[in-house]
Amino acid sequence: MIGGLGVGELSIILCIVVVLFGAGRLAGIGSGLGKGIRNFKKEINPEDEKKKELEDKSKDSEEKAGE
Repeated sequence: MIGGLGVGELSIILCIVVVLFGAGRLAGIGSGLGKGIRNFKKEINPEDEKKKELEDKSKDSEEKAGE
């Protein structure tokens, strides 16, 4: 139970959303929300993102050197 909603209520809400938007559009909405959240996180913690990018680049260069 999430916030007072049971499985039955959540399934009804999901069905209504699929009927309103269609299954194809839901994928686009989901990817748009994901990109928005990712960009929001980048703006909140730009130092963390830069560190992660540097770590990824160093891992890539190490893998290429090992080949």
